[in-house]
Amino acid sequence: MPPPHERRPDWGSQHTERMPGRPEPRTERIAPQGPPPARPRASQGPPPTPPQEPHEPGLRRKPWLIPAAAAGALALIYLGDLALSSGKMPRGTEVGGIEVGGMSTSAAEQTLRSRLEPEKGKGIPIQAGSVRTTLTPEAAGLHIDWDTTLADADDQPLNPFTRVTSLFGSRRQVDVVTQANNEALSDALDGINSLVRKEPADGTIRFDGLTPKAVSAVPGTNLDNAGATTAILRDWTSGNTVQLPIIQVEPAGHVTDDAIATAVTELAKPAVADDVKVIGEGKEATITPRTIAGALSFAPDGRGGLKPVVDIPAITDAVKPQLASTEQPAKDASVSLVGATPSVTPSSNGRGVDYEKTFADLAEVLARTDNRTVTAIYGDQPAKLTTDKVEKLGIKGVISKFSTGGFAADSGQNIKRAAETINGKILQPGETFSLNNATGTREAPQGYVPAGIIEDGHPARGVGGGVSQLATTLYNAAYFAGMTDVGHREHSYYISRYPPAREATVFEGAIDLQFRNDLPTGVLIQTVWTPSSITVQFWGTKKFEVTSTPGPRTKPVPQQTLTIPAGEKCSPSAGGPGFTTTDTRTMKDVTTGQSTSKTRTVRYKPSPKVVCAGAAPPPAAAPEPEDHSEDSHDEAEPPG
Repeated sequence: MPPPHERRPDWGSQHTERMPGRPEPRTERIAPQGPPPARPRASQGPPPTPPQEPHEPGLRRKPWLIPAAAAGALALIYLGDLALSSGKMPRGTEVGGIEVGGMSTSAAEQTLRSRLEPEKGKGIPIQAGSVRTTLTPEAAGLHIDWDTTLADADDQPLNPFTRVTSLFGSRRQVDVVTQANNEALSDALDGINSLVRKEPADGTIRFDGLTPKAVSAVPGTNLDNAGATTAILRDWTSGNTVQLPIIQVEPAGHVTDDAIATAVTELAKPAVADDVKVIGEGKEATITPRTIAGALSFAPDGRGGLKPVVDIPAITDAVKPQLASTEQPAKDASVSLVGATPSVTPSSNGRGVDYEKTFADLAEVLARTDNRTVTAIYGDQPAKLTTDKVEKLGIKGVISKFSTGGFAADSGQNIKRAAETINGKILQPGETFSLNNATGTREAPQGYVPAGIIEDGHPARGVGGGVSQLATTLYNAAYFAGMTDVGHREHSYYISRYPPAREATVFEGAIDLQFRNDLPTGVLIQTVWTPSSITVQFWGTKKFEVTSTPGPRTKPVPQQTLTIPAGEKCSPSAGGPGFTTTDTRTMKDVTTGQSTSKTRTVRYKPSPKVVCAGAAPPPAAAPEPEDHSEDSHDEAEPPG
């Protein structure tokens, strides 16, 4: 009888036995043939006890077997799923809302490109507040980073729970990774902001003839550039309108409607109720209500109310001719050419009305209902440029001259005011000139008026508009005179009336034009204004022959087209492309013949083309000049 622990094979099952000294047996299936043959017994006794199968109590003694078996099964499923998913996008993966799960990488890329790339050639619908327009991806420097997008989508999740849940339809969202050229996108946002931006306006009073009208404050708007950048990079491939955030800008003065109504009653109405008399020496002048209405404006007083602002130069212009016979004007020394020889015309002192002092308290007089008189204050008026100064400075003749023209009447008024403040200015050797310092504040009380400006590449208006034309004219005169550039800035957008990379803009308190006289002799700045042109001449001793060599226009940047839907407020503009260019100034010493050159590189932003839906497109042309007038030819006259 075999030992009890041995088990005989079941008949009809597969089994393998190894016999000592014999070859490895084959595995085969044995078919049952009937009852097994009887075996002889070695001895009499009880029949052998068949082997016992494990009974239920044994299983309860090993409870870990079932969880271990389940874990093993799950591990096999997990590993098998990994193997089957190799080379394919993970199940349930969507890129930008497009299903690519289970696809090969190449198939996924082809699918995504076919769905997303055609949109690149179309305008991206944009909305910023009430402004609706489109943005061209190429002009904004936008493109899809396919390598990173596909790598993110092809990132097989290793978390077992994630892989199991994906079998039951869960979705995995992957963003389209986009990139942008920072400069191009910034330029594009500037273009959009030219439509969105609205300066806040404080409440004020304006005259309709002689009737004062209350004007309520209006908040402004501006594009949130940081938020707009994020929104465009995130949503431009979605096919939906990209919503750009805007910022509301409150007026700084915080003038209330009640304060405006009070100022109308207590300041504006009395101001134009009657004439103001100016008592001169032996003669009287009159300031009429109409002159007062044209010279009086109102500004925030810092306490939520309004204060009167009197345009003293405008009042002076009205009074000066009436008192001219009571004055003896001063005359500055001047230099003129008689043949080829400079001739100095002597200076002479004068006596006349100090109008700034005379009208210092005019605002108080205007608030009165009686005693509306002002006494003119007279004083000596010495020549600003004396004969002695001219003779000692070595000013022998004109060393440079530059002219621009074609400005509008309002810009011309501002150019005239600014030019008057620098006319006759003498720079000693080593002295630095600042246009902002020379003109001082350029606001209504100084005689400046609202005029055309370029703001974010878009036509706008501002007090003092047009002074940048004087800045460009002055810069070129200094350029050809051999002055040393201390600091200036070109316009952000190219203006065709000016020489590329040889022009300047100014903004009070922020952007200035400065140059230094490094010549061994002094120089005199002379301005000549006419209703159609401004000319700046530098007088001195000629030291350099100066020439300008413009460079080619490189690195073109296409302009974007901003389409304004029908019914929206729209001012069409042709705009123009951006580009980079250079200007090289060469200065040849007339004494030694030695030459030095310096090159300046300037990048101009593209100016957007604004199209009004339903209207004829604007003609292809350069951006509007700062004063919005017709283009004119600049005239450069190097010293001769």
